[in-house]
Amino acid sequence: MENHLEGWKGRTLGFETSIDTARKQPCGTTTLAGVKRDHAQITPQISGDFKPAVLSDTTNLLPFNTFKRPELPTQQKRSLKASEIRRAPGAGSESTEPSEYSQRRALASTPGPTQNPILSLSHQLYGLPQSLVRNFASLGINSIYPWQSSCLLGRGLLTGEKNLVYTAPTGGGKSLVADVLMLKRVIDNPGKKSILVLPYVALVQEKLRWLRRCVDGVQKDVENCTQDATLPFRKHNPGTDGSIRVAGYFGGSKARVGWADVDIAVCTIENANALINTSIEECTADQLGIVVLDELHMIDDDHRGYIMELMATKILSLEQGVQIVGMSATLSNTELLAKWLNAKFYESKYRPIPIEEYLVYDRAIYPASTSSTFLRTATQLNASLTNSKLSIGPCRIVMKSEHTALNDSVSDAVVALASETVRAGYGALVFCSSRKGCENKASLISEVMPDCEEVHPDIVVSRKDAMLDLQHTAVGLDACLEKTIAKGVAYHHAGLTTEERDIIQEAYTKGILKVIVATCSLAAGINLPARRVILHGARMGRDLVGPAMLRQMRGRAGRKGKDEVGESYLCCQKRDLEAVTELMEAELPPVTSCMTEEKRGIKRAILEVIATRLATTPGSLDEYVKRTLLWHSTDHDDLKQLVKSTIQDLLARSLITIDAISCFEATTLGQAIVASSLTPEDGLFVYDEFKRALRAFVMDGEMHIFYMFTPVHSSGLGEINWQIFRDQINELDESGLRVLDFVGIKPSAVNRLANSGGNLKENTAEEISAARIHRRFYAACQLRDLCNELPVHEVARKYSIDRGFVQNLSQTCQGFASGMIKFCERMGWGMLAAVLEHMSDRLKAGAKADLLELAKVAFIKSRTARVFWESGMRNIRKVAEADPKDLIPILLLKAQSKKFNRQRNAGDDRKYRQKLLARAEIIVDSANRLWTRQMQIDIEE
Repeated sequence: MENHLEGWKGRTLGFETSIDTARKQPCGTTTLAGVKRDHAQITPQISGDFKPAVLSDTTNLLPFNTFKRPELPTQQKRSLKASEIRRAPGAGSESTEPSEYSQRRALASTPGPTQNPILSLSHQLYGLPQSLVRNFASLGINSIYPWQSSCLLGRGLLTGEKNLVYTAPTGGGKSLVADVLMLKRVIDNPGKKSILVLPYVALVQEKLRWLRRCVDGVQKDVENCTQDATLPFRKHNPGTDGSIRVAGYFGGSKARVGWADVDIAVCTIENANALINTSIEECTADQLGIVVLDELHMIDDDHRGYIMELMATKILSLEQGVQIVGMSATLSNTELLAKWLNAKFYESKYRPIPIEEYLVYDRAIYPASTSSTFLRTATQLNASLTNSKLSIGPCRIVMKSEHTALNDSVSDAVVALASETVRAGYGALVFCSSRKGCENKASLISEVMPDCEEVHPDIVVSRKDAMLDLQHTAVGLDACLEKTIAKGVAYHHAGLTTEERDIIQEAYTKGILKVIVATCSLAAGINLPARRVILHGARMGRDLVGPAMLRQMRGRAGRKGKDEVGESYLCCQKRDLEAVTELMEAELPPVTSCMTEEKRGIKRAILEVIATRLATTPGSLDEYVKRTLLWHSTDHDDLKQLVKSTIQDLLARSLITIDAISCFEATTLGQAIVASSLTPEDGLFVYDEFKRALRAFVMDGEMHIFYMFTPVHSSGLGEINWQIFRDQINELDESGLRVLDFVGIKPSAVNRLANSGGNLKENTAEEISAARIHRRFYAACQLRDLCNELPVHEVARKYSIDRGFVQNLSQTCQGFASGMIKFCERMGWGMLAAVLEHMSDRLKAGAKADLLELAKVAFIKSRTARVFWESGMRNIRKVAEADPKDLIPILLLKAQSKKFNRQRNAGDDRKYRQKLLARAEIIVDSANRLWTRQMQIDIEE
């Protein structure tokens, strides 16, 4: 038997393997382990047929023959390589269809002030002070476009006599027109104020910085204005020196100056509406000179945007000569909006940087030249016809990758296009449908980016600095970002904190990062133009985006002053092909009113004008309604009937009353709802919650008060992880369990949902209310942890949610708490308002009560404040008197409490200490200002 098996040793049953074959080969190789080789043996050879990418600029990239090789015995091979993009067979050097870019190159460039003097803002027709013109020039605005000039010089616009509605493409310079009108009105009329309304906090903060740079050193024309009641006296700037004060109002933030001391207020939609309501109530609306409504198309958003319609209608009803300026990149019925606002309208299709648009399908790149031909091509592709029958052939082909990670044709195309862009020295912006998709795509793209040896050393150093800045944030350096930023790639979505997003945006703007992968929903909230915009599909979650959102994403292509053209590539799958093609050519939907019965905006509108006493009689209400957008777009008889039924509903809910002379008057509850910026429906819900709380408020713990200022809108609270919710309930003390029972949450029901993996039903009004209560309590648990000095990233980990969501929840709750405090004050619940205000201060500080004073100092929040306290810096005075160098050990203690993702070398350590010293100087300066202010108040008292 043994002899029989001997012949089978080293053989397989019936066939020869590769191992068997290898054994037969002569092995004459010698190992090189430990053997020193000369440089020629390890230097890779570049083939002679190497061809550069299509884009030819090689900014920030080194030539191949000057690469700095790693000091290793062997060169590491890149694990992933981007697919090659080749010109399609039969495609000429140029597309057969004349694109916008090819047409543009045959035309003269945009004229400048030398050809047309009125394109200079220093021209006397604009009447702008030279200090403002110089500031514009320092910000890169040396001239304006012809359409901007035509728009500004429209009769009555620069003097504030006429309203204006206009539309221009993204990147077409529409914001500058509003800025000039707003600044001129404030400069020429020192007694007038302006309000700029923006939809997102990030945009408010960005515009705030921009306007402050614009007005630096600019003086109002106080010499030609008589000092009277219309020129407000500034408490904080005695003597009224003529400088322009710009302040921001967003969320629950407390502006450092009051409304009386502000010239330009940059606000979110809700805060702007509150300011206008206050000015009407206090009879100071005559101080308002101009209101600018950015993103005017959001008027038909029934969640937030419709408040702009309420604002504009109230301003029109005031008849105080307030100029209204509305603008958007995505308006289709500009003429109707202009008719509503009694305004001039202007439409511009001009783009300073033209965009070439392409659609990528099944690794083929097609030019999107004309709508009819392109739609016909897409239909043929979807029907699986051969290329010979196509109306338009592809201009380029993405070759199939050999890597399994790039098997998906859409991902393969996105990665190849991003790689091609970066290797030519340009920047790319990639849009994905989800946050997780952004992170995965950023990681994938980073693997094909140039290695550090191929990038300019200064860029490498700057990327390390960016990672160092991220490491120093409260949440530390994310592991995925640590990997991608080293290769010049980052992701950008709402799951990141504000500090992280700011660092990433700044690095991209400076050219340190070359690719940013963002969610579609952030297309309107960020201002990051790129040479090439790449869309990974056209979905937001599971649904296709709308035409307006698609235009905003594609409109990010092309950087003024840096690119001669922008490029937009929409990569899609077969199932989306026809829908995406129709979407690319779809007309923008018309903007409609949200005061219809279905959207319930009319109820809030009527309650607000009655509460502010802008309209208190049936006749004045009729006049108000005639100034709404709804009046211009619906049957008048139906609208009158809707108003009548709305008034009856407000009367039935005890929000308004009718006095003896048939005048309408808001009840205390109605006034409280308006003061807190709530809708009538949400206000009634909050009122019921407060009434129950006043009967049995749980004061021996914190949970009840945190629950009370958690927002009532479910959309801002996220979904519940029932297993985590069950764990939190099990950890509640006796006080917390009483709150749980009081609000109507049963632990047994939560436990059942945790075990079954189900969710609450939300079909009836009672079920919707119960789901809202559960979400509020779940969010209240997160607020409790934040106020007890648990850092944002640890709260995020505890509840298995994004850190950006936790930060956003905190900011949203601060704004809601501010409204709840006003609600209680109007209702006469002073003690409850005081408790809410105290907890709101704790939420802003992210700390317990003993740290509230210390947390007023810049950069001293949450755990940092605790480290300062434990180090003996227990009040503002001690911090103000400290030497900045003495604070470095304290800041180092704070840094040691975080987990570092990577080791720092000596150079990084030196930079780290320099950054800490700079931060310490800001801390001491902030403490000095706070201490000086406190001493002045003490002296005045």
